[in-house]
Amino acid sequence: MKIKLIATLCALAPVMAMAQTGSYTISGTIGKIDKPAKVFLRKRIDGKLFEDSVLMNKGKFTFKGSVPFPLEAHIRLKHDNTPDDPRKAAKFDVLPLLLDNSNITITGTDSATTAKVNSPLNLESKRVDAMLKPIYDKYTVLNKEFNAQPEEKKQDSKYIKSLEERAEVIHQDIIKAKMDYVKANPNSYVALMAFNSTLPPSDFDALAKEKEFMLLSADLRATGLGKQAAERIALVKKTQAGVEAADFSQPDAQGKEVKLSDFRGKYVLLDFWASWCAPCRRENPNLVKAYAKYKPTGKFEILGVSLDKPTDKDKWLKAIAADQLTWTQVSDLKGWDNAAAALYDIKAIPMNFLIDPSGKIIAKYLRGQELDKKLEELFGK
Repeated sequence: MKIKLIATLCALAPVMAMAQTGSYTISGTIGKIDKPAKVFLRKRIDGKLFEDSVLMNKGKFTFKGSVPFPLEAHIRLKHDNTPDDPRKAAKFDVLPLLLDNSNITITGTDSATTAKVNSPLNLESKRVDAMLKPIYDKYTVLNKEFNAQPEEKKQDSKYIKSLEERAEVIHQDIIKAKMDYVKANPNSYVALMAFNSTLPPSDFDALAKEKEFMLLSADLRATGLGKQAAERIALVKKTQAGVEAADFSQPDAQGKEVKLSDFRGKYVLLDFWASWCAPCRRENPNLVKAYAKYKPTGKFEILGVSLDKPTDKDKWLKAIAADQLTWTQVSDLKGWDNAAAALYDIKAIPMNFLIDPSGKIIAKYLRGQELDKKLEELFGK
């Protein structure tokens, strides 16, 4: 097992971040590489891709232009004269950078990949990466500890749980460091980047994150990255407790169409999972236990939605049988493109939503003891 690392962009910087005026100049020197080598500058503004290119001249190249706000960009160096058509087999060195309207220098020996970027924005990003590195290194320690264990230990659920708990402590330390910076630097573009990296892939308190997002300046929130964060929060808010669960219809394991609304009048645990998802399979015994306990009340159901692919239908059916999942199972067998998963913004599994008899979401991401506790509140012990 590898401890899952959180998004690593931890840049935090008191640098300009507003809607910008002026222009940028990128001055690059990479060894003595000459024509026909070509350098490309790629940037995306409001979802649209822009690309400029220049030929190398004895190792040197220059780009000039302007951007409406700071953004992430890439320098791509192509050493040969193969066609620029991306469908062809051109080989590129790639260097990511933060682009704003300032003077930026790039220096390297023979590759863009290992070149150094020098500008206030980029240097501050690197300084804070270095500042947070001791916290991230704790993940490496956990991975080394795990890898050093005998196979029997690696399969020990209690040991795995202890690792996950320690990893969560590290994760929370990182989140706190980033949010402390956001609060202290509301006009910093890298503060926006730091905030954006604290948004989990699926399950988070969108109302709380919206309040944190509003700590950033209006100009930051209007940048491309700011708009993405706002859209992300708005999407997750749709599945917050108190909102009506979006209805959908998908075929069950026998091909019969089943609607979520068919279960109206009961508490429904809408469970997203897949046969290949190890954490889902580990959680299934808890669901089996809960279903056996509360199904007889006549007031509780589970609706499973599988994110398996068409080629994995047999594995899905075998997993249902092997895990003794006796409740209704549906899937359109489109993997991560499952239509119901899109409605509920599923980016990671297992994920579930508890829906009350009126069709409103009352809780989500209930696992293990948390699920037991919630169901006991509703039905008693």
